[in-house]
Amino acid sequence: MSVSGIPSNPAAAPRLGAILLARGKITEAQLREALTIQQERGGRLGWLLLTLGFISRLDLFRALASHFSLKFVVASPELLELIDRKLLADLSSAEAIAQHVIPLARRGNTLVVLTDFPDRRDLDAFCRERFQVDTVRRVLVTDLDFMNLIQQLYGDELIDQSINGLFYRNSQESAYSVFTKTQILVLGLFCYAALTWLYLDVKSFLIALFALCQLTFFVSVTFKLVISLAGARREQFQFITNEEVAALDDSELPVYTVLVPVYKEPEVIRILINSLKKVDYPQGKLDILLLLEEEDTITFEAAKKAQPPGNWRFIRIPNALPKTKPKACNYGVFFSRGAFLTIYDAEDIPEPDQLKKAIIGFRKYGESYVCLQAALNYFNADENVITRLFTLEYSYWFDYLLPGLDRFQLPIPLGGTSNHFRTDILKQLGAWDPYNVTEDADLGIRACANGYRVGVINSTTYEEANTRYGNWLRQRSRWIKGYMQTFLVYNRRPFKMLRTVGLINWLSFQLFIGGTPLLFLVTPLAWGVFLFWLLTHSTVLDPFMPPFVLYIGLYNLLIGNFMGIYLNMMAVFRRGLFSLLPFAMLNPLYWLLGHSVSAYKALWQLFSKPFYWEKTAHGISKLQH
Repeated sequence: MSVSGIPSNPAAAPRLGAILLARGKITEAQLREALTIQQERGGRLGWLLLTLGFISRLDLFRALASHFSLKFVVASPELLELIDRKLLADLSSAEAIAQHVIPLARRGNTLVVLTDFPDRRDLDAFCRERFQVDTVRRVLVTDLDFMNLIQQLYGDELIDQSINGLFYRNSQESAYSVFTKTQILVLGLFCYAALTWLYLDVKSFLIALFALCQLTFFVSVTFKLVISLAGARREQFQFITNEEVAALDDSELPVYTVLVPVYKEPEVIRILINSLKKVDYPQGKLDILLLLEEEDTITFEAAKKAQPPGNWRFIRIPNALPKTKPKACNYGVFFSRGAFLTIYDAEDIPEPDQLKKAIIGFRKYGESYVCLQAALNYFNADENVITRLFTLEYSYWFDYLLPGLDRFQLPIPLGGTSNHFRTDILKQLGAWDPYNVTEDADLGIRACANGYRVGVINSTTYEEANTRYGNWLRQRSRWIKGYMQTFLVYNRRPFKMLRTVGLINWLSFQLFIGGTPLLFLVTPLAWGVFLFWLLTHSTVLDPFMPPFVLYIGLYNLLIGNFMGIYLNMMAVFRRGLFSLLPFAMLNPLYWLLGHSVSAYKALWQLFSKPFYWEKTAHGISKLQH
C-alpha cells in the first residue's frame, strides 16, 4: 500500500445521502426515513443508516471518504506493518483513542495518520503540536478496524491498565493486597489477646463473645430497619416521573455507552439483543459494547450469528488473569464513546425508559453524583422456593434499603448491573478493581471516599434469579467475600477515611459493609447457643449467660427475626408481589442455609483464594420474561 499522494479535504463535497443514493446503497424511502428520525431524535445520518440496517460499515466509511475527499483503506497485515512504531512512542493508547488517531508515517513535515473520525476538528492541531509537523493528512478506516489496530498496537498497555490501572493510580484503593502489614499486625495482636484472655479467664471471655454476637445481630438488624423505613418514603422527595421522561428532547440526548460483559453464555445472546432493542433511546446515540474473553469462541460465534444492529461492537479481551468481569469492563471503558455509561449483564431486561431516567437523574441531582443505581428484580420470581426468597431479598434491598441510604446521603454499595455513570468521573476514579470480586460495591464506596455521591433511580432491570442452591451459594459467597475485601481496603487508613467522609458516613460504612458479613458469621453461633439454652433449660451455660446477654438474645430471637420477616414482607408491597408473602416466614432459614453458609465459605476463600471469581450460570431458568 502506498501512503503518498493522499488528498486533503476540499471545501465542498457531495452530501453523504446523495453519495449513498448514487451508489445504489440506499433507496430514497430509506433516506427519508433516516432523515425523519434524525430530525426527531438527532444523531449522525450515517450512523442512523447503519443502525437501521440500511447500509454496511464498509458502505458508510467509503461514502464518508468520498464526502471528505479522503483515502479509505481496509485494515490488513500489510497496513499494520507500515505503521511507524517510533511514532507510537510519542502517543499513549489513551491519547490515540481519545483523538481517534494512529500515526502511520512521516514524510518530511507531513504526517500521515489513520482515523475513524473524518471530521474531528482538533485532530490536525493536536498532531501538529505533538509530532512537530506542518501538515497532517488523514486516511480513513472503519471504526472497527481502528479499534482492532489499537488493540494490536497497544495491546500490552491496554490489558495492563485494565488489570493494574487502579493499583497504579492509588494502591491503597486496590484489593491486590488482601491485608496490609498493619492489618496483619493488628489481626495478629487481636488473636493473641483473645487467646490470652481465653486462657486466663474462660468465663469472662465467653460472656464477651456471646454478648458481641448478640449485639452485632441487634445493631445490624436495627440499623437496616431504620434505613428501610426511610426508604419506604423516598418517593416523596426523589422520583422521576413519566412526564419528565416524555418532556425530554431526543435530539439533545448525549451518546450513551452500554457495556455488556459475557462469558460462555451463548444461550442468552438473542435475549440480550432483543431487550436492548426495546430501550427507548435514540439508537443512533447508543454505543453498545459486547465484551468477550478472547478464548470464548462459542459466545463470539453466537453473537455474530445473531447479527445485532450496527451500533454494537464486539471487543475481544486478551487472555490474562484475573478473568473477571471488572477487568473486562475496564478494557471496554477504553473504547467507550458515551458521556454516560452503564453496565448490563447478559440476561438483563431493563425497563425501556431507564437510560432517559438516568439522564434526568444526573441533571436533577447535580455534578456531585457520579453514579445512579437502578433497581434489580427477577422475571422468574415464582419458579421455585429459592427464586421466591431471592426476589423478596432483592425487592427489600433495592426498593427500600438503598433508597433509605440515598435519603440519608450515606455510602451506597452498587449492584453488579444497571449502574449508570458519568464516564469522565468513572475514569478519574480508576473504574473497577479487577481484584475485588464485588467490584460494584467497592466502586460505590470508593466514590464516597473521593467526595462523590451515588444515588438511586426509580427504574428496574429484570434479571434471572438463581434456581439452584449450589449456583446461588457460589454467587452469594462471592458477594460476601467482596464485602470483606471492600471492608479491608477502606480500613487501611481508617482515620483518613473518617476525615474524608465524616463520622456518620464512616459509621454507616462500618455497619453496612463490615457488619453484613459479620452478621452472617455470628448468626449460627448466636442462635445455636441461645436455642440450646432455651430448649434444654440446661444450666451449663448459666455462668456464661448473664441476664443482659439473655435479654438481648431473646430480643434477637423474637423481635430481631420478626423484623427480618417484616422487612421481607414489606418488600412485596411496592411491586404487588403478594403471592410471595408466605415465603417471608422462611427468612430465618434462608439466612442460615444461605447467607451464613456462604459467609463461612467466603471467609475461607478470603485467605485461600481471594481473587477467585465463582461464575454464576445464566440461562438455566425455565421461565422467560
